[in-house]
Amino acid sequence: MQRKVVVDVSKVRLSAIMPYDGFGLSTEGYDSARIKEMKGLIDAGIFKHISSVVVIRNGKILIEEYFNGETRETLHDPRSVGKSFASTMMGMAIRDGYVKSEDQPLSDYYAVKDYANYSPEKEKVAIRDLLTMCSAFDGDDDDGNSPGNEDIMYDKDNWVKWTLDLPLSATRPRDRWHYFTAGAMLTGDILNSHVRGGLEAYADLKLFSPLGIRDYQWQYTPQHVANTAGGIRLKALDFAKYGQLYKNGGVWQGQQVLPAEWVRKTFTKYHPLPYGPDQFYGYFFWNKAYRVSGKDYETWYCTGNGGNKIFVFADQPLVIVVTATAYGMPYAHPQVDRMMAEYVLPAVVGK
Repeated sequence: MQRKVVVDVSKVRLSAIMPYDGFGLSTEGYDSARIKEMKGLIDAGIFKHISSVVVIRNGKILIEEYFNGETRETLHDPRSVGKSFASTMMGMAIRDGYVKSEDQPLSDYYAVKDYANYSPEKEKVAIRDLLTMCSAFDGDDDDGNSPGNEDIMYDKDNWVKWTLDLPLSATRPRDRWHYFTAGAMLTGDILNSHVRGGLEAYADLKLFSPLGIRDYQWQYTPQHVANTAGGIRLKALDFAKYGQLYKNGGVWQGQQVLPAEWVRKTFTKYHPLPYGPDQFYGYFFWNKAYRVSGKDYETWYCTGNGGNKIFVFADQPLVIVVTATAYGMPYAHPQVDRMMAEYVLPAVVGK
């Protein structure tokens, strides 16, 4: 049973916000007592293994707090938050003509007949199917017995071959969503083989440099391809820049970094999710709403193991980042939901 902690908010001090490249400092008001209570609960270990909470309102830093030895300079490992970056880079690659469209089939990029479990249907699996996690591959990370479960992939010496060797599902309806990490990895491999200079150089030129993000670390596949299955490390405020780019319709400091049409496609509810009512999936982005004081606040978001999140709110001028290290813990995502619904959103919406 969770212990009861009463936070004396008069003894909690919030961090002073400081300048950061790309973000101004907000002077807007918010319920500081509620944020102090949340900070006290994090410090007391009621909310466990939280490393940062950043709130951007109207493009400016409103709240910036770090915990458990982390700082503004820490590079956070957000796990599957990194999948969303594969969608971003695919939108840019289509714009730049390296990929014709997300409707192209895998057979345009791989000799599918050379892999195990061949079928004509496998050749027709499209990039869009990977982006929406609705491909025919028999892979489901939520099913420990699935032949395409990501835990099996990580032990292989060639993740691409392993993925393309997978059979197609014999039972799952073809329009049913299923969490398939290997599909996000394969998206990155397609990009790496076709964009100029490879995915890592292309992302630096087209995304990170325009956003002024200079300090970051990719993880890599066994073939040393930038790993879009997850794990790209950034500072919390740089994750916030990424979220703000989407909030701005692909614009950063007056430059159209990402096509607005790609943002629109990304933030489209293609498939319902099996985790609860009114939850949906776009192009490697998730969608749901938080209910606060009888009102729903819709958000598109990136999410990763441990409780890592980048929230981009649909009808509020908010981008919120939470980084955490509760990897593999059953409380990781529920505690962030509670933080958002009971503390962060009540403190900042409508203020």
